[in-house]
Amino acid sequence: MSASVHGDAVAQVQQTDGTIRLAVAKQRHFKGTIVLAIATVLLALLFLLVPRDGVSTFHLGDSSQSFALPNVQVPTALTCWIVFALLVLLTALSSWYAWNYRAQPLWLTIVFAFLGVFAFLVWAGAGGLVPVSSLLVGSVSLSVPLVFGALGGVIGERVGVVNVAIEGQLLLGAFSAALLSSATGNPFVGLLGAMVGGVLVAFVLAAFAIKYLVDQVIVGVVLNVLVTGLTGFLYGALLAPNENELNRPIRFERIKIPGLSEIPVIGPVLFNQTIIVYLMFIAVAVVAWGLYRTRWGLRLRAVGEHPQAADTVGIKVNPSRFWNVLLAGAIAGIGGAYFTLVSVPTFTKDMTAGLGFIALAAVIFGRWDPIRATLAALLFGFATKLQDLLTVLKTPIPSEFMLMLPYVVTILAVAGFAGQIRGPAASGKPYIKE
Repeated sequence: MSASVHGDAVAQVQQTDGTIRLAVAKQRHFKGTIVLAIATVLLALLFLLVPRDGVSTFHLGDSSQSFALPNVQVPTALTCWIVFALLVLLTALSSWYAWNYRAQPLWLTIVFAFLGVFAFLVWAGAGGLVPVSSLLVGSVSLSVPLVFGALGGVIGERVGVVNVAIEGQLLLGAFSAALLSSATGNPFVGLLGAMVGGVLVAFVLAAFAIKYLVDQVIVGVVLNVLVTGLTGFLYGALLAPNENELNRPIRFERIKIPGLSEIPVIGPVLFNQTIIVYLMFIAVAVVAWGLYRTRWGLRLRAVGEHPQAADTVGIKVNPSRFWNVLLAGAIAGIGGAYFTLVSVPTFTKDMTAGLGFIALAAVIFGRWDPIRATLAALLFGFATKLQDLLTVLKTPIPSEFMLMLPYVVTILAVAGFAGQIRGPAASGKPYIKE
């Protein structure tokens, strides 16, 4: 008999005296090392095949701050190859962890990603100016809907329901926020309406998936199509003819935190934002803490991993799934509000542009963990913002390639890594009490 415990093979071995003991055969996992090695080789090929000389200038200041930091200049070619050597060392360290049956630590991945992005920006900024603060601010802005959608996906899948309807929750949230904020002149009413819109989509998903045992993926896809058609129809029939009254939402203004917003580089990114961004910071921290440190999180994870065992200790599996899916929908709805209450001052058809599916990929990329999923969402947002910078810097890489990058990563996450990363055991499986 064999089983799996933390990725290692477990087998029963019968000794000569008739007793049975468990023998654990550890397995080396080099997937992380291979990914780092491929990234290192690609950067080396870029530096060799398309060499760039000169000086790269990094602009660290921001117009919202009362003082400006001096620009930082580095030699392009020398800096690229020094960072490349550091990446080789990190890849070797990752290989050492794998060879010794140890998991690759998160800090190593973060440091590698930071250095890799820095080397690429040095290469891209040869003879030009890289505005660091605006790049980071834009990346966070593009990532906000993805983070809220990913948090909703994490909660849904952790409790056992695959939330493919994130796209619909974002879109209906954006529509509801625009409509109610325009009608009342209050952005907070629009934010509440966006949460209600996300809950409505989640309610239909939960009802069909939990109560009527319909395939969760099919229900999610159908809901996305339904919400796309519904919001498109209401936009043409209701918002477009009454644009000034119903499609001119009052937006949230930036709230500048005194003192903290003056911190170089990170001040404008973290402490000069709208209330929805601050809610995002709070939501990530609360969900991450609650999932692993509270009774709610313990019950949620128990229902998603082994509903039969949870049922035997008195946890009501299906009601727990139902209410947590509604919570996930409300969180995703806040992400939809960001489109019309912060980003764009009007609602347009299909304005979410498939970001709900990228948020779902961030859930998989993040291994169903709130912090990791947030980092994955930030990565997608950064890749999207980077293509604008590449156009300004006139790099040899076409900007269209960077536009494709988030979607290529999405495909790799779903097709390449979904089968290798173990999600919640009962995710997508309806529970029928015997």
